[in-house]
Amino acid sequence: MEHITSRHNPLMGHIRRLAGSAAYRWETGEFLCDSPKLLQEADLWGATVRTVLFTEGTRLPPFADAGTRLVQVSESVMEAVSPMQTPQGVVFSCLMGGDEPPARLEPGRYLLLEGVQDPGNVGTILRTADAFDASGLFLLEGCADLYNPKTVRATMGAIFRQRVLELPLAELRAALDENGLPLYGAALSETARDFREIPLDKAAVAVGSEGNGLSTELLAICDGQLIIPMRPDSESLNAGVAASVIMWEMSRGSL
Repeated sequence: MEHITSRHNPLMGHIRRLAGSAAYRWETGEFLCDSPKLLQEADLWGATVRTVLFTEGTRLPPFADAGTRLVQVSESVMEAVSPMQTPQGVVFSCLMGGDEPPARLEPGRYLLLEGVQDPGNVGTILRTADAFDASGLFLLEGCADLYNPKTVRATMGAIFRQRVLELPLAELRAALDENGLPLYGAALSETARDFREIPLDKAAVAVGSEGNGLSTELLAICDGQLIIPMRPDSESLNAGVAASVIMWEMSRGSL
């Protein structure tokens, strides 16, 4: 175990760049997590933990990987490198999952996100997809970085369990067609059907941002549009809430 007391140590610079730069995260293949809860989840689900920074008195799980670098730092150093306003005594880096798009999609329940830019929303949706046993989550153009510390924190550990994939739109449509999976777009339109009337147990549903909705390009390749029924005078739902309601309906009867 190492001890570091200087915030100018090269390792601290590396941790800060992981917190602040998506380009650096993808360049190094690492992402940053914080909190003892996330560390426990990472260890439980077999994530490759590269480096753990912790303050005195913090309890760490027994790491199975002997290659994990354990570094005790001072409170001031932790405050300097943690992406949280109130650090919880631990920050650590993990290797990205490196998931490759599957050669074939298994029949099941898939959610697609397009243009959901808020990291907290993306993380919450991933957490909900895990809770409702979704077959997969696809991030399309314009979504927040999956490995943004705010996204990771909002997943509450689901990032280590739920597979998340990225595919170009044309390839995704082809993969869905190959398995006979219909694609529906959540939209506020006159042609959208009540989502309770559509079989969603083996389907994919696309959800867009609250402000812009789904792009015309994505809607054009959908097999249909669906809507969550609400009071006529109510506002549209937040993307995270809408996705959660849809995933609950998709999983109804299977959990």
